[in-house]
Amino acid sequence: MTTNRQLAFDTLAIHAGAAPAPENGARQVPIYQTTAYVFRDADHAAKLFNLQEVGYIYSRLTNPTVSALANRVCALEGGAGAICCSSGHAAQIMALFPLMAPGRNIIASTRLYGGTITQFSQTIKRFGWTAKFVDLDDLNAVKSAIDDDTRAIFCETIANPGGYITDLDAIAAIADRAGIPLIVDNTTATPYLCRPIEHGATLVVHSATKYLTGNGTVTGGVVVDSGKFNWSASDKFPSLSQPEPAYHGLVFHPTLGNMAFTFHSIAIGLRDLGMTMNPQGAHYTLMGVETLSLRMQRHVENATKVAKWLEKHPKVSAVTYAGLASSPYANRVPKITPKGAGALFTFTLKGGYDACVKLIDSLQLFSHVANLGDTRSLVIHSASTTHRQLSPEQQTKAGAAPDVVRVSIGIEDVNDIIADLEQALAKV
Repeated sequence: MTTNRQLAFDTLAIHAGAAPAPENGARQVPIYQTTAYVFRDADHAAKLFNLQEVGYIYSRLTNPTVSALANRVCALEGGAGAICCSSGHAAQIMALFPLMAPGRNIIASTRLYGGTITQFSQTIKRFGWTAKFVDLDDLNAVKSAIDDDTRAIFCETIANPGGYITDLDAIAAIADRAGIPLIVDNTTATPYLCRPIEHGATLVVHSATKYLTGNGTVTGGVVVDSGKFNWSASDKFPSLSQPEPAYHGLVFHPTLGNMAFTFHSIAIGLRDLGMTMNPQGAHYTLMGVETLSLRMQRHVENATKVAKWLEKHPKVSAVTYAGLASSPYANRVPKITPKGAGALFTFTLKGGYDACVKLIDSLQLFSHVANLGDTRSLVIHSASTTHRQLSPEQQTKAGAAPDVVRVSIGIEDVNDIIADLEQALAKV
């Protein structure tokens, strides 16, 4: 597709990264179910391996179906390059991999998905990396936590599970002054509600499993690079600014410019870590992205109505939805997520833990699953599931206390969603 106009978001969601197949005119992106690709000749193969020519070598690195998805999400986020991988958790490791080394640390928000907190507080220690968890609303604490070994700040646009909105501009300014990248997990907002690069983010990660796919069928992850960070401004990022011994001494940033991070992630990250997205999964996500705008509009509309209804219910003591006027994060919605506060939030029951369990067991329309971002309305008790590995203090800081229920509001008729909550709450 060629055009001189800057295409709108809704058009990019359908057309970006793809064109009719030249050999047969196929309109939808084909599933290229192949592991390897035939080189034209020996010189062509050498150029591909030297990164002198862009093309396909082996599907652990790149695949045409997967590349189409990477390019589409990149266009939606306004980035320079992107890679896809096997899950959102894989995307987080892939984002950190070119930046980190033993002894280095990241600053991470206390308000993160429980699995991310576990990954950062436990698993990355095996690489010799560490994370310092800081309340990102306390800007002085963020500044104080940064030291000579800090290599990134990590946060979520709309935090899971509480739906809290991060002041990305303020955090990006701190990261910029420290000469380190800001990595933003944009899963719960999607680029429809927020484009973190426009707020100063260096890298954007997604669990494509959630809203991008939107139908609960596949897992996947995406890392989008803004292409705006100067990896050579200091000696903090030698994998990008100095000869890389894992790729015959290539100096990625001076050689590849704003595509340095993306090519490093393919040539070394995917090559050696093998966190590859399969082409069929990419195909499902491509189809999901086509309706992202329509779905997110309905998600936000329904979530706003449900949150307002819950806020008035006598058995509910608090609702965390940032789209409510009562939310301390309401003032960030016009700046960070002007099209709405998403569809993920929590509410607190006056009856505590037992009331939460009873509510979940009484719901009929809601699905009790460890997922979010589906077309269906979903519910979970985070303290006993997704955040179970955390201490009570960590659970509370993350917005997943024992008396809290997390909901991901779907796109069903909102009256049916409310009716299901009403009958379940009547049994609490």
